[in-house]
Amino acid sequence: MHPGQPSLLLLIPAYNEEQRIGPVLDVYVEYFRAHFPGQFHIVVVMNGCRDNTMRVVMEKATQYSEIRALEFAAPIGKGGALIEGLKLAPMADFIGYIDADGATQPQAFLDLVHKCEGVDCAIGSRWLPGAVIEHTQSLKRRIFSRCFHALVEALFWMGIKDTQCGAKVMRRHAVETIHPYLRIADVAFDINLLVSLTRAGFKIREVPTTWTDQIGSKMSLNRGALAIILSVFRLRLVYSPFYKWLRPLRPVEAWIYQKLRAPQPLAGPIPPK
Repeated sequence: MHPGQPSLLLLIPAYNEEQRIGPVLDVYVEYFRAHFPGQFHIVVVMNGCRDNTMRVVMEKATQYSEIRALEFAAPIGKGGALIEGLKLAPMADFIGYIDADGATQPQAFLDLVHKCEGVDCAIGSRWLPGAVIEHTQSLKRRIFSRCFHALVEALFWMGIKDTQCGAKVMRRHAVETIHPYLRIADVAFDINLLVSLTRAGFKIREVPTTWTDQIGSKMSLNRGALAIILSVFRLRLVYSPFYKWLRPLRPVEAWIYQKLRAPQPLAGPIPPK
């Protein structure tokens, strides 16, 4: 490590990842020790794990001083885990996250850190020229991905090609500014994050990335897909003049999320329009 170099905090949300999290932590720590001159920490945020993920992470934390763990007994969702993890933003100059399945290799993530120079947030994209996709998703998932992208663009007009790639890096000030408005606890969290950054005036750079589809996705294309679509429409309503009139419907909303077996959005302040 070199004094004066920017520091990095990498968050990894994990749900029942005992089979995959160990090798991911190994390759990230070894790569960043060799190629990142600043201080870095990796925090695995476990939500509702019913397997031995915690044991695996603690074994790696004993092996590597850079690894830490946060555990939440309740299944608070990917978004809920990241909302909790992002509370640690004061620890570092740059804060980022990846999926626990290893779809984003450390070389690709470090490239995002470098590409954050001059902007407030750099995000990986599988849909820009120059992106490398290894082991492409099934046709059904690709169709859903593109239809979902069209919906997000129609609702929010952000001009981002790939909102859902699980690799993003932000500057500390940006995270601290938007954190109160991060309320979506499921995988639509990424939309919540990008919309909040955009509306706060922060600059986002989309970077073509190398990405590997991994077997064992935690989101099904039935309940999971319905939940993420519901969350996107809910997020749009949050930024509409009608939202304040819809608060009496929160019990109905909670019932719908419960039926979909999805984490309910968190209560919080209405963001500035």
